[in-house]
Amino acid sequence: MLRFLAVRNLAVIDRLELEFEAGLNVLTGETGAGKSILVGAVGLLVGGRASADLVRTGEDAATVEAIFDTQGGEVIVRREVSAQGRSRASIDGALATSATLRDVCSPLVDLHGQHEHQLLLNASTHLEVLDTFANLRGTRSLVADRFATFQSIRSERERLVSGEREKASRQEFLSFQIGEIDRVSPKAGEDEDLSAARTVLANADKLQRLCSEAYDALYEGDAAVLPALGVVWKKVGELAALDTRFGPYLDARTAVKSQLEDLSFFLRSYAGAIDASPARLQEVEDRLAQLERLKKKHGPTLADVLRKADALRREHHDLIHATERIATIDRELALARDAYLEAAAALSNARRAAAVDFARALEIALGELAMTNTRCEVRFAPATTEAEWTDRGVEEGEFYFSPNPGEDLRPLARIASGGELSRVMLALKTLASTDAPGKTLIFDEVDAGIGGAVADVVGARLQRLATTYQVLCITHLPQIAAYGSTHYRIEKGVRNGRTVTDVARVDGSRREEELARMIGGNDISPAVIASAREMLAFRRGRGQSSARENRDSSPHSQQSKQRKAK
Repeated sequence: MLRFLAVRNLAVIDRLELEFEAGLNVLTGETGAGKSILVGAVGLLVGGRASADLVRTGEDAATVEAIFDTQGGEVIVRREVSAQGRSRASIDGALATSATLRDVCSPLVDLHGQHEHQLLLNASTHLEVLDTFANLRGTRSLVADRFATFQSIRSERERLVSGEREKASRQEFLSFQIGEIDRVSPKAGEDEDLSAARTVLANADKLQRLCSEAYDALYEGDAAVLPALGVVWKKVGELAALDTRFGPYLDARTAVKSQLEDLSFFLRSYAGAIDASPARLQEVEDRLAQLERLKKKHGPTLADVLRKADALRREHHDLIHATERIATIDRELALARDAYLEAAAALSNARRAAAVDFARALEIALGELAMTNTRCEVRFAPATTEAEWTDRGVEEGEFYFSPNPGEDLRPLARIASGGELSRVMLALKTLASTDAPGKTLIFDEVDAGIGGAVADVVGARLQRLATTYQVLCITHLPQIAAYGSTHYRIEKGVRNGRTVTDVARVDGSRREEELARMIGGNDISPAVIASAREMLAFRRGRGQSSARENRDSSPHSQQSKQRKAK
């Protein structure tokens, strides 16, 4: 669960720290106070998109930090967004990418924004909901992979067929470019070798003079080093006879002499091998100019030129053998098509088997949300052409819905009211979350479009949900807020000429006053306070009863009762 949240310089939030509890945490406050910014802060921690617009005006960066309690211990997550829009994240102190944040934190948090229920109006999202309920992510991933392979082979075939139509002109162009490179016939690293040779040739006189002078100093000059070393070694030999510490130097004389002789011979041969003719220098310059022209057109490096030549030859070969390649591609495409259809059929069968259970579970969940007569159904529309195949399979799915007895089932997107959509969304999300007890569920204004008795039912549902999960709920309705086991008030004000948002936990009389404000506005009378107090007491009692019912209905409780009965 989300135990601690710290936010710095995020939108109108200057700095705040919150300790959340298990159970149902409610957050209330006036519209625009910054409640949804807290949801956005958690969204950053689960890999949401970062933007410079999130950073508080005049600040260098915004940061969000959280501590999650998991079965494996604490997980500390941090996300920083700079005023330039750059983002940096860490998990337990180690740098992490946005993708890693999603992998690590998404299983810990189920985030439902205030406009998310509007997604239900888009029928293309319905299959995703069904697949999540039926735990078909693995099968769906296989379908997506095989569809990608099928698409890739189909695209290659289309390119080859197109190449057939334009084959003559393309072949001519490729032949020209290949010939242009082949006439020069560049070799890997040749330009670097030629540049080094040009330096030698341009300095031939100086190199020959230096070699001659060095050779004379070593071997042939009046004060040549090698002849003089004989005297040195004789003296060192006499010294070594008197003091053994000179022995190692005497032992090294052969190696030193050999190295100096090798150097002298190399100096003589190097000077004699230099071709100092202007013709050779011009030859090197001309070759370098040829290579530079190729690099300018196909480079920028000679290695790029060689890679380009290989690519041109491959394409030229493919064009020449396009007919043969198309036949091979057709066989590969048929195999890829069969593999995709096999996986898509398995996914379709699994969906249809799950759709019945899903519709029944949704009806039960909606019944608990004061929609007892609702009927639900998932209807599928199989693709009629290959062009309609997608990475989601060979069908589309849509939720059909009838909230009133006697009415035909119709598409959910066409008939559901705002309040009904909110409850359908809540029901769907709680269904989708049943495989991960202990996670944090965050609802931002799930009460949109509802009120009165329905709001009370939604509050009770959230309270019941909070016996299994940690629930954070942003609400404007006192009927829902009164169900919270922990209550926070979010308030916006002006401090030192700047807008700031503060969050404080409210208990006792302060909570009664906050509920009274939600009931009666700014004019709070003793009667309204009394109503708030009564509302809290009533819902607290319902919550205790609901918790006992949940414990009694658990498998452990049932087994205990059976043992006592025996």
